[in-house]
Amino acid sequence: MTALTPDRLPSPATGRDTFVSADQPADVAVIIVTYNSETDVGPLLASLREATPSVRMCVVVVDNDSADGTLGVLAEHADITVRSSGGNRGYAGGINVALRLVGRARSILVLNPDLVVRPGSVREMLDCLDSTGAGVVVPRLVDSRGVLQTSLRREPTVLRSFGEALFGSRARRRPGWLSETVFDQESYRRAHVVEWATGAALLIDRALADRLGDWDERYFLYSEETDYFRRARNAGATVWYDPAATVAHRQGGSGVSAGQSALMSVNRVRYAERHGTPAAAALVHVAVTLHAALRAHRAADRYALTVLLDRRRWRTLPHATNTAASPIGMGE
Repeated sequence: MTALTPDRLPSPATGRDTFVSADQPADVAVIIVTYNSETDVGPLLASLREATPSVRMCVVVVDNDSADGTLGVLAEHADITVRSSGGNRGYAGGINVALRLVGRARSILVLNPDLVVRPGSVREMLDCLDSTGAGVVVPRLVDSRGVLQTSLRREPTVLRSFGEALFGSRARRRPGWLSETVFDQESYRRAHVVEWATGAALLIDRALADRLGDWDERYFLYSEETDYFRRARNAGATVWYDPAATVAHRQGGSGVSAGQSALMSVNRVRYAERHGTPAAAALVHVAVTLHAALRAHRAADRYALTVLLDRRRWRTLPHATNTAASPIGMGE
């Protein structure tokens, strides 16, 4: 009889489209953080089930105090693990709760709830992880119509922050030192090492995930993936982009408020303050403020501008809450 290895685990005996429990050996542990995701999470789970014949996976969902029918949708899936975060702990906080529930999986796939994973993509990402020795693999992202999303990023710098402020998504042929977003279409056609990517979907080698530990909950939402990718690179890991794996991303499944838009801007400054010199962080603050000022005809940017100009208001932005709710007892 052939011995089981982490690279070749048997298919679940209970059915071709069934997830294994979180405490069983798995190729992939899928982590999903939900917040008012009633419309999105069902299609995501359905798309993941299509991968189970070739990939043994468990699914852990952490809910951040949804007020819609999210929990009702999740209750229809008896083979997933669902837990409450005890309030709304943000994206990083929800991931951290889920990490403590993951058992013997050899990789961790973090997914936004507003995704649909295309057939074969989980296996493709797993194969890329194995063949390249990468620490993290990210897929190609498209919108619901199949149009490419420019998801690849460069590490934020002072000059790139000013480039984003002045040009945004315009002047896409500007040099890389003036753009955090990678606009070059050729970069999205080939597999290669990247600095980081938007955090909608990323497959992480389990050994690396264990080494890095928790995601930084101080960001609550936005910039937590920038921080995580930086820590991965600092730990000596490489990040691979694999266009053969495709994920459709609806975006905004939980809604985006003016406060969240302002938080995105403020967290860019917080990231610079945590990872750069005081002088560089001050310049990034100027650049992010300029970005909002140049777009102040839009209500969200106008609000972000007022917050960026008054640091005392930063504490009023969306942040972690704790309702001391009892854990949701599903999938045990």
